[in-house]
Amino acid sequence: MTTEANGTPFGTRRTFTAVVDGFDGFVAEGFERVAEEFGRNLSERGDTGAAVCVYHAGVPVADLVGGACRSDSVQVIRSASKGVVAILAHVLAHRGMLDFDRPVAEVWPEFARHGKADMPIRWVFTHQAGVTALDRTLTVADILAWEPAAAAVAEQRPNWDPGTAHGYHDLTYGWLTGEILRRVTGRTVGTLVREELAGPLGLDLWIGLPEEVRPRLADLLPGPPPSPELQRDPRAKALRTALADPASFASKALLNPDIFDVEHSRAYLGAEVPAANGVSDARSLARLYAAFTGEVDGVRLLDAAAVDAARREQAAGVDRVVGYFRRYATGFMLPDPTRPMAGLDTGSFGHYGMGGPLAFAEPEHRMAFGYTTVQEQAHVGADPRSRALAEAAFHCVKEIDR
Repeated sequence: MTTEANGTPFGTRRTFTAVVDGFDGFVAEGFERVAEEFGRNLSERGDTGAAVCVYHAGVPVADLVGGACRSDSVQVIRSASKGVVAILAHVLAHRGMLDFDRPVAEVWPEFARHGKADMPIRWVFTHQAGVTALDRTLTVADILAWEPAAAAVAEQRPNWDPGTAHGYHDLTYGWLTGEILRRVTGRTVGTLVREELAGPLGLDLWIGLPEEVRPRLADLLPGPPPSPELQRDPRAKALRTALADPASFASKALLNPDIFDVEHSRAYLGAEVPAANGVSDARSLARLYAAFTGEVDGVRLLDAAAVDAARREQAAGVDRVVGYFRRYATGFMLPDPTRPMAGLDTGSFGHYGMGGPLAFAEPEHRMAFGYTTVQEQAHVGADPRSRALAEAAFHCVKEIDR
């Protein structure tokens, strides 16, 4: 792969052209390894269109896009949306507008049903609430309308004794957290994201996509059939078994398959489904996490002590929905063997999205990372595309910080 500088001095940044390298963008000197791995994703790891952005010490040091994606492309980021909602919640908490240890029912009285009166708001963000598998089947119309979905989670009897276990709240995370934020601020999640995050930081980031942005949307592409290695993976076998059981938490909790039929429709994109239908790009996700953990162009969303509190481990062990080990902070995933982010021994935190998206921060080295891809891939273990990019970025950051 050719990496000749084009248009700017080599000592400042290296710029890549689609004609020569298969992708556009730049990397700062010392971050060439990120470009190398990005090129390998496109040529060897099945990425048909993707973008990656890395911030270090508050400035972008890599910003690359290639394949079917353009520089202005945006896409549905699926569960990486959960990390956006978590950032929003911590910003509001830092301002005294939200108390994670206050009972949900104090701000949302209807939630008190079926023994949930004393459940703290924090357990909603840490996947310990036990309101993940709903007894009521939600239609797509219910999901897009908000009120029926919020009413269903308020009415739901907990699947386990809240606080005693954790299990991934796939779609319900969005209605639980979103309704709490609406009750304490009087604004919907989409409005809050626009006014509190995207506006101040100049981000391409929406929960509830404006119609005028739709032409820039890069549709997600279905992935190849599962590999033989994936089919043999015991974690994948366990999850397939659980999904085949209509009474299991997994079959009731994991993403409603009807969503995939409408994922790029105007109705779905324009609605607010905070757990899954955020739309953004790698550049904006990296910038958001950089401003959450440090200063970016004069904007800092949280101080260091609040960041440490936000990423403190709250739950760890076998997840009762996915069936294997997971770690959670308040609203964020923490590194584990299937979701390593910057590495298992790092202080990174963030959120993955189904099929590939990833955004996280690693505060000790002042690093923030965003990766988006239009090409779905199924991996129970770490996605080799985002893992390679994150490892390369973290290696470069550590070398620069020496």
